[in-house]
Amino acid sequence: MSTEDTPAAPRSLAEALRARGDAALGALLRSRPDLITPVPTDLTQLATRAGTRASVVRALERLDRFTLQTAEALAVAADPATYEELLGLMAGDEGDPSVTAALPHALDVLREQALVWGADDRLRLVRTARELLAPSPQHPSPTGLGPTVQEATAGMSPGRIQEIVTAAGLPSTHDSVSAVTALTGLFTDRARMAALLADAPADSLDVLERLVWGPPYGQVTPDPAPRLRWLLDRGLLLPTAPGTVVLPREVALHLRRGLAHRTAEPVPPVVEAAAAHRPQVVDSTAAGQAYTALATVEELLKDWDEGGPTVLRAGGLSVRDLKRTAVALDVPEPVAAFWVELAYAAGLIASDGEADERYAATPAYDEWLERPPAERWSRLATAWLAATRTAGLVGGRDAKDRTLSALGPGLDRSAAPEVRHRVLALLAALPEGAAADPESVLARLRWERPLRGAQRQEDDLRARLARWALSEAELLGVTGRGALSAHGRALLGAPAAPVKGPEAEPSGPGDRLPVHPHRAAPLTPLSPAEQAVASAAAARLLTPLLPEPLDHVLLQADLTAVAPGPLQRPLADMLGVLADVESKGGATVYRFTPGSVRRALDSGQTASDLHAFLAAHSRTPVPQPLAYLIDDVARRHGHLRVGAASAYVRCDDDAVLSEILADKRAAALGLRRLAPTVLAAQADPAGLLEGLRAMGFAPAAESAEGDVLITRALAHRTPPRAAPEPVPDGPPVPDDTLLAAALRAIRAGDLASTTPRKPGTAPAADGELPRTGSAETLATMQAAVLTGEALWIGYVNAEGAASQRVIAPIRVEGGFVTAYDHTADEVRTYPLHRITGVAELADDGG
Repeated sequence: MSTEDTPAAPRSLAEALRARGDAALGALLRSRPDLITPVPTDLTQLATRAGTRASVVRALERLDRFTLQTAEALAVAADPATYEELLGLMAGDEGDPSVTAALPHALDVLREQALVWGADDRLRLVRTARELLAPSPQHPSPTGLGPTVQEATAGMSPGRIQEIVTAAGLPSTHDSVSAVTALTGLFTDRARMAALLADAPADSLDVLERLVWGPPYGQVTPDPAPRLRWLLDRGLLLPTAPGTVVLPREVALHLRRGLAHRTAEPVPPVVEAAAAHRPQVVDSTAAGQAYTALATVEELLKDWDEGGPTVLRAGGLSVRDLKRTAVALDVPEPVAAFWVELAYAAGLIASDGEADERYAATPAYDEWLERPPAERWSRLATAWLAATRTAGLVGGRDAKDRTLSALGPGLDRSAAPEVRHRVLALLAALPEGAAADPESVLARLRWERPLRGAQRQEDDLRARLARWALSEAELLGVTGRGALSAHGRALLGAPAAPVKGPEAEPSGPGDRLPVHPHRAAPLTPLSPAEQAVASAAAARLLTPLLPEPLDHVLLQADLTAVAPGPLQRPLADMLGVLADVESKGGATVYRFTPGSVRRALDSGQTASDLHAFLAAHSRTPVPQPLAYLIDDVARRHGHLRVGAASAYVRCDDDAVLSEILADKRAAALGLRRLAPTVLAAQADPAGLLEGLRAMGFAPAAESAEGDVLITRALAHRTPPRAAPEPVPDGPPVPDDTLLAAALRAIRAGDLASTTPRKPGTAPAADGELPRTGSAETLATMQAAVLTGEALWIGYVNAEGAASQRVIAPIRVEGGFVTAYDHTADEVRTYPLHRITGVAELADDGG
C-alpha cells in the first residue's frame, strides 16, 4: 500500500473522534451522557468537553477495577505508549495469560469513552486523566510508582548527575541530558540492572524492598547511613527535597519484574452461593413477606389516618415520633424508618401543608387500597427500586453534623437505584433458588466500581447501599431466604433463571458465573415504560402465591377472636373497631373489651347489629360471655347524655346523677345540679366524656337537638400530592431519538466548521463566524443560486444561539434565502438579517 493510501495518525482527540462512525460516537455519548448536555456544536467542542476535569473524573469513577488499572498503567507509561509497553506494565515480564486476554477489551472501553485515543503504536491517555492518575508527591499514584529518572533529576546539578553516572559504572558525558538518558537506559536494561544490584549490600536491598510497592518516598538524615549512601551514589534513590528521597520509576519496575500493579485483577470476583433452596420455598417465603409488607404499610397509614405526626421545622419526623411509630408497628426503629420512607416514595403519605403541618395519607392511598394485593405490592416494589431516598441513613449525621431524620432532607443518594438494581442483577445471575453470600456480592461491586483516591472502605457508600438493598429486598418480599424470587426476577426485567446443567459448569477460575452477568438482568435500570411492563408481570406471578382473604373468624370463650389468615377488608375494618388487636403473626388474635365494644357503639352500631355481625362472620357459635359483654355495655351506653352548656350531663335516673356528684373523682369536672335530671359542668364536652368514662360510666355525646352523636374517626387526607422525584445520578442516558438528533447536529456543525474555504474568506480564528456586509451577503447568495455552489454561513437564531452552516441557496427573495442545508440535511428558509456573513467554499469542499 502506498504512503498516500495510509490514513494519517490522528494528531488530537478531536481528529480521532472525527474518524469514528456514528455507532462509535453514539456509544461514547451513551457511556458519558454529560457530554451531550447541551449538545456540542461540533466534534472539536465534544473533544474539549470530554477532556474537562469534571467529565473525566466522572468517567474514571465508572470504570471497573481492571479497566481503571489499565488507565493507571498508561499514566505511568511513556506518552505516547505502544500496546506492547502497556501489556508489559499490566502482565509483567512473565506475561500473565489472563491479563493478556482481558487487556484488549479494557483498552477498547477506554477508547470508546474517549479516555484513550490513538492507534496501538501511539496510545495516548487524555491529558486530564494523566494528570489525575500520574504520580506526584501530593497525589501518589495508585500504582505506588514514583517519578521517572528524568523527572526526579530535573532540579539536580550537572556535577551531581555526572557523579551518579560514574558511580553506576557508566562513562561520563558532556551534558546532563545525555547523562540522564544513559542512566535511564541502565535502569530499564534488565541484564545490566541485575548485575548492578548483584553487588548491592543486603541491607540496601532491604531498603528497596520497603519502597518498591509504594509509597516510593522515604526520609533520610543529612548524613545518610552506608546502606542509603550506596543507593544514593548510584541513583537508585534520588533526592526530591531536603531530607526526602524517592525510588525512581524505572528502578521500581525492574524490581517488580515490569508490573505496574502488585496484583492485576482482569477477572471479576465470583458471586458465591451461600445456600440453595427449592424455588417453590423461595417464592412462597417471599410472597409471605410481600403480604406482611402490605399489612405493615396499611397499619402505618391506618395509624396516621386521622393525621399523623407533626412535621419538624427543618422537615421530617422527630425521634420521638419515629419511636412511637416503631412501637405501633412492632418493629425496630430502622425498619420503621424504611416503611415510612417507602410509603412516602410510593406517594401514599405526604405533608398536609396546613399551618400546623402534619403528615397524613394522600388521596392516592385510598385509590391504592382498592387495587388487588399483588398490584399494591408491585407499586411499592417499583417505588423502592427507583427511589433515591435512603432510609438506612436515618439517625446518621450530615456534612453539617445535623441528625438525618425520616422524611427529612438530606436522605437522597443518587447512586441508590443503580446499586439496588445491580445487587438484584447479581442475584438473578445465580441458579434459581440460590442465596448469594453478601460478602461476595460486595466484593463484586467493589471490583465494578473501585474506590479511588482518599476513599476508605468504611466510607464506601456503595457497600452500605448494597447491604441495605439486600435487607430491604428481603423485608419487601423481592427475595425469600436471600434468593431472588420469581416475581422479583420479573420486577427486574430479567428472563428466567439460569438452569443448572452441563452448560452451566465452570470452565475456569472466573467462569462459575457468566463474565457478563447482565445476560441475566439488564445492567441499567429500565425505562418507565419497560418498568411498567415488568411490574405488571411481577404482579401476575405474585397473585397466585398470596393468600385469599377470609370472610370469617373463630370466636372463643375467653372474649377473643382468631383470624386464621388475612381478612376481607369490610370484615377487617369492622373487627378493628369492635375489638383490639392482641397479637399478630400467621393468625391475628383480637380481644373484645368494654372499651372496644363502646367504641363500636359510638360509631353508630347497635347491640343487635353487633350480634348479627358476629353471628354472620364466625365459624363458631357466639360465646355467651361475649354476648353478655355486648348487651351489658349497650344497656349502659347512652344512659347518660353529655351536651354543651359549657357542658352538661342529663339522665332520667336522678340517683345516677347523685352518685356522680358524691364521687370525689368528679370534683375536677366542676359539676352542679341544675335539675333533678341535669348536671352542669365547667369542663368541655370532650373532657366531661373522658372524665365520666374514667369513673366507670358509659356516657354518650348528644347534639344541640338532643340526638345521640355518632362518632367516627375522620380520615384526614392531604391535598393531591405527587410522589417525590428521584434525584438523578448525573444526566440521563440519551434515548435513540435524542442520540440520533445529537449526532446529526454534531456532524452538521463539524461539517460547517471544517469545510475548506476559499483563500482570504476564512475567519480569523477557529470557531469564529464569518462576517460580511449585507450587500456582499446578498450578492454572494444570488450568485450561488445561479452557479449552484454551496456556501458557508454564520447564523444567529431567534434565541441568540450562533452556529455555522453549509447551505446551497435555491432562491433569494423578500429578505429570505431558501436553501438546502447540508448540516441539517433538509431545505430551510433563513432570514437574511440573521446571517452574520458568508464565505465561498474551496473547489473541493462542496
